[in-house]
Amino acid sequence: MKSSSSRRKFIRHLSMAPLATTTAFPLLASTAYSPVIYPSFPANTRLSLNCYSFNTPLRTGSINLFDVLEFCAKYDIDAIDPTGYYFPGYPEVPDNEYISRFKRQAFLMGIDISGTGVRNDFTLTDPDIRKQEVLLVKKWIEAAARMGAPTLRIFIGVTQPESEGFTRDQVFEWMASDIRECCEYAGKYGIVLGLQNHWDYIKTSDDILRIFRMVDSEWLGLNLDIGSFRADPYEEVKKTIHLAVTWQIKENVFVNEQQQKTDYHKLFRIIHESGYRGYLPLETLGPGDPYEKLPIMIGEVKKALAETVTSNR
Repeated sequence: MKSSSSRRKFIRHLSMAPLATTTAFPLLASTAYSPVIYPSFPANTRLSLNCYSFNTPLRTGSINLFDVLEFCAKYDIDAIDPTGYYFPGYPEVPDNEYISRFKRQAFLMGIDISGTGVRNDFTLTDPDIRKQEVLLVKKWIEAAARMGAPTLRIFIGVTQPESEGFTRDQVFEWMASDIRECCEYAGKYGIVLGLQNHWDYIKTSDDILRIFRMVDSEWLGLNLDIGSFRADPYEEVKKTIHLAVTWQIKENVFVNEQQQKTDYHKLFRIIHESGYRGYLPLETLGPGDPYEKLPIMIGEVKKALAETVTSNR
């Protein structure tokens, strides 16, 4: 009873807090456009593997998603995040037989499906073409529900409509409208859309916060991509972590436009202090054999996570 009373006081304190604060996580109190409320619980993270790490062999057909499942099992990864375009027939959704086989194999190997993703573009200037992009997302919302993936990764897009005479405000208005429509559909299936910051039309934490305010849906979360910030990624993560429902943890980040190795200890301290509960999908980029690169990254990540948890006890 005492803990329940304390929690109510804590939530009441958050609701009374001003929007702008000087805390480490300045917008944690603003939940109007955030589906995430977990600061009163202890942090709990598990590892997932984003299949883009195997992009080249998957694209060439030298391996398939079932091979990636075996890799996850071998290296004791809790979950898999298979992007839609690695399924047969994309952009069409896979048939029920394929999804059922994939789900069964994942279950027997003890691997969760932490999410999936689709490649869309809501910055396109032609509204009729954008309707097709919305339809694409809706079809994959249904596919995500069928495969038991709780979140579907979506994008903003890469078009620069200003060159065609549109203002940035106009673009944000139609992007927000399209995403809101997708969120309403996602809610019917219990799927949270994970908008990825991908250094495309939205680049900074301010861009992210702006679109979340405009969409204002509990079915929209952030697929927090640490490798797509360009100034101080750790500070940008702090500003947006209250929106995170899934991640892309990459081996490198950009600090003041310069690429450098990710400081996993620093990153995981931020994540642990936020109280984030969920999966941390890993993703390697660039040249090199993923069968050689990933085991190194997995070892470094597990070591840093274990040391972070130990140091915070």
